[in-house]
Amino acid sequence: MMPRLRSVSRCHVAAVVLLVLPLLAACSDDADNGSSDRLDLSTAEPAAFTAHGSVEQLYVTDAAPGAELKLASADGVVVQTATTDDRGALIFRDVTAGDGYVVAAESGGRLEASNAVTVRTPDDAPEPTFYEQQIGAGYTYLETRDGTKLAINVLLPGRPEDGPYPTVIEYSGYDPANPESPQPSSLVANALGYAAVGVNMRGTGCSGGAFNFFETLQSTDGYDVIETIAAQSWVKGHKVGMVGISYPGITQLFVARLHPPHLAAIAPLSVISDIGTGILQPGGILNNGFAIDWAADRQHDAQPGGQPWSRKRMDEGDQTCIENQKLRGQTQDLMEMILANPFYDPKVADPLSPATFVNRINVPVFLAQAWQDEQTGGYAVTMLDRFSGTDRLHATLVNGNHSEPLIPAIFGRWMEFLDLYVAERIPRRPAIAPVVVQLLGEEAFGVAGLGLEPERFADVTSYDEAVARFETEPKVRILFESGAGGEPGYPIPAFEMSFDRWPLAEVEPTAWYFESGGRLSPTPPSGEGADRFIYDPSAAQRTTFHGGDEIWKALPAWDWRPLEAGTAVAYATEPLGETVVMAGSGSVDLWLKSTAPDVDLQVTLSEIRPDGQEVYVQNGWLRASHRKLNAAASSELRPVQTHYRADAADLPAAEFVEARVELYPFAHVFRGGSRIRISVEAPGGDRPSWKFDALPANGEVINTISRSSATASRVVLPVLPGVEVGAPLPPCPALRGQPCRPYQELANTPG
Repeated sequence: MMPRLRSVSRCHVAAVVLLVLPLLAACSDDADNGSSDRLDLSTAEPAAFTAHGSVEQLYVTDAAPGAELKLASADGVVVQTATTDDRGALIFRDVTAGDGYVVAAESGGRLEASNAVTVRTPDDAPEPTFYEQQIGAGYTYLETRDGTKLAINVLLPGRPEDGPYPTVIEYSGYDPANPESPQPSSLVANALGYAAVGVNMRGTGCSGGAFNFFETLQSTDGYDVIETIAAQSWVKGHKVGMVGISYPGITQLFVARLHPPHLAAIAPLSVISDIGTGILQPGGILNNGFAIDWAADRQHDAQPGGQPWSRKRMDEGDQTCIENQKLRGQTQDLMEMILANPFYDPKVADPLSPATFVNRINVPVFLAQAWQDEQTGGYAVTMLDRFSGTDRLHATLVNGNHSEPLIPAIFGRWMEFLDLYVAERIPRRPAIAPVVVQLLGEEAFGVAGLGLEPERFADVTSYDEAVARFETEPKVRILFESGAGGEPGYPIPAFEMSFDRWPLAEVEPTAWYFESGGRLSPTPPSGEGADRFIYDPSAAQRTTFHGGDEIWKALPAWDWRPLEAGTAVAYATEPLGETVVMAGSGSVDLWLKSTAPDVDLQVTLSEIRPDGQEVYVQNGWLRASHRKLNAAASSELRPVQTHYRADAADLPAAEFVEARVELYPFAHVFRGGSRIRISVEAPGGDRPSWKFDALPANGEVINTISRSSATASRVVLPVLPGVEVGAPLPPCPALRGQPCRPYQELANTPG
C-alpha cells in the first residue's frame, strides 16, 4: 500500500496518479459492438435479472453467471453482446444516450427481456427534487442518478438543528467514508467548525458500482453528491466546497468541470495535470514504481471487501455494503490497460488529464503543489495557465514532498480561502487552529512548535472588504527554501515571492552550453567536440528514499548516490559571481547519437555549493524515440513532446539528432559562489519513489552528446533577474525534498 499520513494527517497517495493514461473505456472483453442482430421484443418474457440505466453505460445485476446478454435499442436492434461475470453482473459501457434500451437473453428458444431503461449524457442532470434526500449525521448512503448508493460519513460540528454549518466534501477512492478513521482534510475542516462529508466513489469501500479510473460516471456522481449535500438543512447557504490532498484533491478538478450549481469553491492539493507525461509515463518512460504501485493498490481496493473497513462492515452485517459489492467483478483491469498503451492516445488520455479541461472550472480554486513531490511529481504546475474559466485561482508552490501543502505557511491561507468562499465570512482564526497546526507538525513532519503567520484580516470589518483584499493579491505565490526558515528541515520557508501569472512573465530564458572539460558556458561553442557515456539502465529501480512516509519528516535519511564514471556526462558553470534565482520549467537541448536505435534519458539539475555539497533541484526524462515536439505547445523553456505512436522514430545510425528533454518545473536559489550542474544519464537513482521501466542495453550501448558549434547541446533555465536574496545559504541537508551529497567531480569521456 502507498504511504499515508496517520491519524489527523493521513495523507493519501496521489493520484496518478494516478494513472491510467491508457484506460480503455471498452465494454467487457467479449462484447460485440458491431452486431446487426434484431430481436423481436414483442415475444419476450420478463427477465429475472434487473437492468439499470446510467451515464454513458448500463448495468445488469442478478443474472445467471456466465450468461450471454444482448443490449438492444428500443426497436430491437442489438448494439452490444457480452457475458455476465461469476456474480451474474455486467456493465455495458460506451452506450449512446437514449431511451428504451432493453437487455435480453435467449435460452432454449425463449427470449426474456428486462424493463426498458434510459442512458443519460453527462450533462443530463436530475431535477432538483431528486436531491432532496435527507442526510443526517454519521455514516449512511447517498443515492446517485443511476440508483447507485455511495457510502458517506457526515461529521457535524454540533447537532443538525444547531446549524447551518459551512460544509466541505472530501471525495475519493480511498476511504473517506470510513466512520472509524476520517481523512485528514475532513478532520481538520471539522475541527475548524465545518461540516465535513467523506464520500467513497463508486466501486470502492462500501459504495456500489464498479471502479474505472476517473470515468465520466465518477464525475457525475460527484455532481450528485454536491447537489444532495447542498440541499440539506444543516448546510450554510446551501453551498459546499471540496477539500482534499492527492487523490481527493484530483477528484475536485474532475467534478468542478461539470459545474454543479451549488459548488462554492475547490481546494485541490498535491494533484496531477497530465496523466501520461506528468506521472505515468514521464518522457514516454513507464513509471513502474509509484505509478504502477498506486494503480495496483486501486485494483486491489476495488475488489469485493478490498478495503479493511468495508470488509469489517460486511462482516458486521451491513446489508447495503454487501449488496453494493455485486458489480465489483466489472472493475476494469487497470494494469492491463496501462501496459497495453505505451503511447499517448488523446481520445483515451485527454479525458483523464486535468490540463485538458481545467479551463472549464468556474469556481474559486486554491491549489498548492510541491516541485519535488515524490508521488505526483510536481508537474501539475504546468497547467496553471489553463485555469482560464475562473479569475479566482490562488496557487502556492513550494519545494518539498507530497505532504507540503499542509505546512503552516500554506495551511493558514487554506483556512482563509475556505472562510471566504465556503463559509462566506471574514477570516477569523478559531482558537483551535494553533492546536491543529501543532498536531499536523508532530504527525506529518515529526516536529514540534510550528506556528501560523500573523492573522491577515484582523483589521477588516466587512466581508466584501475581505474578499476584495484576498482577490487583489497576486495569484501565484512561491515559497522558497522550505526547510531553511527555521530549524534545518522544519517546514518553514526562508522567504517568498508573489506573481500575477504562471509561467512567470518576469522570467528570462538563459542558456548555458556544454563545453569540453565538463564546463557549462554562457557562450555557444566555436569548435568541434563531443562526450560519450555507456548507457546503463541498472539504476532504473533504485530510489533515493526507502522509509515510506518518513520522507515527510524534518531530515529524512536520503540515499542519493554520486554519478558513476563512464555512465553519465555532467557539466557545471564556473562559480557564480552573484546569486541567481530561478522559477519555471527548463529545457535540456541535447544533440544525441547512439549505437542503439532507442535509449532512455534522464537529466538532473543540481547546485554545487561553495561548501563542497551538492543539492538536488529537479529532473527530466525522455525516451529518445519520443523526441518529436508538439510545436504549438513547446517554447524555449519547455519542450513538449507529442508521444504519439505515429510520431515515434528510432535514432538514425551514426548521426546526431536533437532531443530536447523537459526539465520539470522548479524554483531554486543558486547563490553566488555556487555552480549550476546538469548531468545526463540513464533513468533512475534520483527520485524517492519513482522507478522506470527503462529500455534494456543489448550489449554495450554508447550514447554521445555533441558540443560542436553546429550541434551545440545546452540547458536553458528560467532566470528571475534582479532578485535580491537576504537569506543565507541553507544548511545541507535542510531543504525539503532536496537531498544533499558530497560533490564528486565526474570526468567526461571525450567522444
